[in-house]
Amino acid sequence: MKWSLSLGRIAGIRILMHWTFLILIAWIVFQEVSRGSDTTTVLITVGFVLSLFLCVILHELGHSLTARRYGIPTKAITLLPIGGLASLQRMPEKPKQELLIAVAGPAVNVVIALVLWLILPPLRETPNEAFFTRITPQNFLYLLMMVNVILVAFNAIPAFPMDGGRVLRALLAFKLGRVRATQIAANLGQFLAIFFAFIGFFYNPFLILIGAFVFFGAYSENIMVQHLDFLRGHKVREGMMTTFLTLAPTDTIRHALDKLLMGSDQDFLVEQDGQVLGTLTRMQLIQAVKEEKMQAVVTEIMTTEFCRFEAKDKLAKAYTELQRSKAPLCPVFDNGRLVGVINSENINEFIMIKSALTH
Repeated sequence: MKWSLSLGRIAGIRILMHWTFLILIAWIVFQEVSRGSDTTTVLITVGFVLSLFLCVILHELGHSLTARRYGIPTKAITLLPIGGLASLQRMPEKPKQELLIAVAGPAVNVVIALVLWLILPPLRETPNEAFFTRITPQNFLYLLMMVNVILVAFNAIPAFPMDGGRVLRALLAFKLGRVRATQIAANLGQFLAIFFAFIGFFYNPFLILIGAFVFFGAYSENIMVQHLDFLRGHKVREGMMTTFLTLAPTDTIRHALDKLLMGSDQDFLVEQDGQVLGTLTRMQLIQAVKEEKMQAVVTEIMTTEFCRFEAKDKLAKAYTELQRSKAPLCPVFDNGRLVGVINSENINEFIMIKSALTH
């Protein structure tokens, strides 16, 4: 995810923190200072938030390591102000596998809460309001235990893209199939999202943000599954472009701009003798102009990491990879020979045209 800071790796999985997470920390510090809290209280509160997000990382690792058992790698885990996101390279199509992957995350929080419950002494009296509104060394672990229980309950809500929505889809898919199960789970998720947003107008504006996240997450998941189902049986050669412009590694930025202005191509392959060296996008060219690099060669600014497909590959596989990587353009080969290019826009047009022809 763009604008993310790398925090290292756990079990070989990159842990990223989105820059907006720093805004959350700054807001918490501001709130505590506004309340007249001393430095110790501010540090304890920030420490609690960081401990909470450590639990979130462990939650996402539960998903990721379970997915790894089924041969599904995780690109990264990203911390956001609203939670964590494990970027699996793909979701399993078998209901049993999806069920176990979805349950693994909340199961980690159950274990954390259970361990804290076992090691903490019982509270001597019923907690008052201050117990829940002010974090102290005395209530730190008690509140952390309670928050883990809340995380389990929240993730159990049957709404995409939360774990409960994936559990619901997996259970429905045993009988109804993945496409129909996704439609039902997504529709329920969007209904609950509207409910969250409605309640948020009267009680907590943060619920509006959660509602929007759930609504669009459910919509995206439903569209993705429908598209993958539609693409079943089709090959990359059916959706690729066979007419496209390329750049030579010795071409200048000015020459690339001329090609951009003369044709409809927005992104280019940089190739030599049929060997693809990189990709160059319209935005990269515009940035080069701003930096006054008109006479530089394209190899200085091109992207050297890119996906590639074979013409015989499944089109659904290409669609999934393009959605995951956000790659602007990928070369297509047939027996080692460059025969075309493909991007997400290509595949979406393929779906639209084929859908229109079948109705």
